[in-house]
Amino acid sequence: QVQVVESGGGLVQAGGSLKISCTLRGGNIEDYAMAWYRQVPNKEREGVSCLSWNGDYTFYTNSAKGRFTISRDVAENTMYLQMDSLKEEDTAKYYCGAGRKAYCLESKGIVVLASVDPKYWGEGIQVTVGS
Repeated sequence: QVQVVESGGGLVQAGGSLKISCTLRGGNIEDYAMAWYRQVPNKEREGVSCLSWNGDYTFYTNSAKGRFTISRDVAENTMYLQMDSLKEEDTAKYYCGAGRKAYCLESKGIVVLASVDPKYWGEGIQVTVGS
């Protein structure tokens, strides 16, 4: 059974950095496109960044470009999101998603993890950026 497990959330001051992780269990990360989404209360979940299943392509929403970096460690079966120059508006619950042979799509600054097959989601971790 495929599962994704997020870790590394917490409280950080504005302007600081945080690296969050997502470990894929029950599958080979090289077969999965993986993405970070985030959600704040009373708003829809939005895609932040996506990494293609072959690891060659990265996608970012406009607010994340230049500040966030998505990457993965194949040996650890883990994806990361390095977040720098954090802003209070980055405060949200961050969710990891994975789709086998899925695709990352980006249009007009909106990032989507697109998959015909079911996607797998973690429970989410809280990232809070204080002033």
